[in-house]
Amino acid sequence: MRASRLLSILLLLQTRGRMTAEALAAEFEVSVRTIYRDIDQLSAAGAPVYADRGRAGGFQLLDGYRTRLTGLTDAEAETLFLGGLSGPAAQMGFSGAVTTMQLKLLAALPPERQAAADRLAGRFHLDPVGWYQNPDEAERLPAIAQAVWNSRRIALRYESWKGEVERRLEPLGLILKGGLWYLAARPAEGRRREPRTYRVSNILSLTTLEETFERPAGFDLGAWWEETSRRFEAEIFTGTAILRLTAPGLKRLARLGVEQARIAAGAAIGADGWVELEVPIESIEHAAMDFQRLGAEAEVLAPAALRAAMGATAARMAALYRAR
Repeated sequence: MRASRLLSILLLLQTRGRMTAEALAAEFEVSVRTIYRDIDQLSAAGAPVYADRGRAGGFQLLDGYRTRLTGLTDAEAETLFLGGLSGPAAQMGFSGAVTTMQLKLLAALPPERQAAADRLAGRFHLDPVGWYQNPDEAERLPAIAQAVWNSRRIALRYESWKGEVERRLEPLGLILKGGLWYLAARPAEGRRREPRTYRVSNILSLTTLEETFERPAGFDLGAWWEETSRRFEAEIFTGTAILRLTAPGLKRLARLGVEQARIAAGAAIGADGWVELEVPIESIEHAAMDFQRLGAEAEVLAPAALRAAMGATAARMAALYRAR
């Protein structure tokens, strides 16, 4: 705690200039005697803090001295302005904290590098939402973020693929993936308490409870999400389809997903202008919807159920347009 206060004193003197012992004591809610001891400790550690006596006196740093902000290099501090957090932070209710953090980072940079950091933030902008998509309508995101931060249990009504369900959860973290917010949470009770994923936009109602909980020892949100994502991608495909595609069809196939893009990249069009490929599919229903985007540049050869579904859709569309 004291080490943190010593660093904070350095940052305050750097950003605000001269401050009295009384002002520093009020800032950190400690006694004036404690501040004097902290100043002595800083001086003993080599920080160039000196005191001006008199009515307008106080403590200040030697002109030109700037702390390195716990070892961050200029380049490291500058790149923190590329975090792309302003939009997501505002959704979670933390926009003010991010603004304050950026101001402190800017103050920690030497004067000649402050302009470079401003220029970097003004010339690069990160937008995590894909084209023709809107961010989740995450009205409840700030409440969820506070529950995650304060380790408070939540009760929610959730729209899952099985229908509406009610859950009591222990929220462990929030993830922003492709413009969509996901909540990592585990059941508040029961024998099976492994963390699960909940899409925030599917939460129909939410109540933050008074109950707190202990986070699982050693839980690493980043590592958990990486493993969860890898397992989901490996398990999502339950079968394969045989497609016959033209060159434009290959380009359209590559837009359907990472795995489809990899397969399309390794294909070569034959002398007749077509190529036959085996493509993984999630289900007949999902594949039929996806492959409709390929239009007449692709033909489904197998499985029979998928070919029949595609044919039925094509027949309905043809009948619709003939009627007009």
